Amino acid sequence: MTARYQSLLDSPIGTVRILAGDDAITHIDFIDTGDAPARAENTLTRLARQQLSDYFAGQRRTFDLPLAAAGTDFQQACWKALLTIPYGETRSYAEQAELIQRLKAVRAVGAANGANPIAIVVPCHRVIGKNGKLTGYAGGVERKAWLLALERRCAAAL
Repeated sequence: MTARYQSLLDSPIGTVRILAGDDAITHIDFIDTGDAPARAENTLTRLARQQLSDYFAGQRRTFDLPLAAAGTDFQQACWKALLTIPYGETRSYAEQAELIQRLKAVRAVGAANGANPIAIVVPCHRVIGKNGKLTGYAGGVERKAWLLALERRCAAAL
């Protein structure tokens, strides 16, 4: 699916770019504002921008968006597994590999998470090292730490 529409969101951790086709969100990532060529918005990019704004404000824990991430069957399985990690919780790469029944594919799971084109909504930030340390995040480990801290704070406030 070709991304034809775009919305930008100024978040507490940088500019979030949302790309969509006619029927689904295809990408959500962090960018430098100068890196985004002008494109029209559509209903989906505006809806995603609103849901992400609510998330950053601590008012949203789940997303209701049609998604169309392009990837291999293995990547799709990894990304589907990410969607099962509850808000405010973390899993290790080994646990994610176990969930998709590929116990020896821990590094491949990490690579698939790194290729996740739909940040935050497909929560690869919730996957950490087996020893509990924060490792890799396409948006930067500082952003990963911030997102996890936000979710822990908001989950504890329930």
